Amino acid sequence: MSGYWLFKAESDVYGLSHLLAEKHQRGRWDGIRNYQARNFLRDQVAEGDGVLFYHSSCKEPGIVAQVKVVSSAYPDPTQFDPQSPYYDPKSTPDNPRWVSVDIQLVKAFKQPLPLKQLKLDPLLAEMILLRQPRLSIQPVTPAEWRHINKLAGGR
Repeated sequence: MSGYWLFKAESDVYGLSHLLAEKHQRGRWDGIRNYQARNFLRDQVAEGDGVLFYHSSCKEPGIVAQVKVVSSAYPDPTQFDPQSPYYDPKSTPDNPRWVSVDIQLVKAFKQPLPLKQLKLDPLLAEMILLRQPRLSIQPVTPAEWRHINKLAGGR
């Protein structure tokens, strides 16, 4: 893996249960409508990168799984669909504004790592998740990646 990321999703919109139901536990990460997150997806996220799958906007937000990126960025098809909540009338097939990547489950954590626990961990004090909580795609350092996976392994 060359890079590490945290991808946030509302669990009722596209949560771990949705990914588990996908064929080969592989799905499309779409609907990103924040320019900073889009730029990460478009310019830095790469096939083979590791991703921490984070549930947000739920009773207990937290990291629920490890997934991997299995495609390069490509135009998000939801931007062209007028029936989609992610439709963008300013985006065209010739000039798409938004991108998606495909992800695949590596392992679901036995229990989520709750945000409350992450906030109390001094080894994660500088994690972007704790400093810029609304960003849906964010880099994770190799040290944070190792530490979180170690924490998850004991759960």
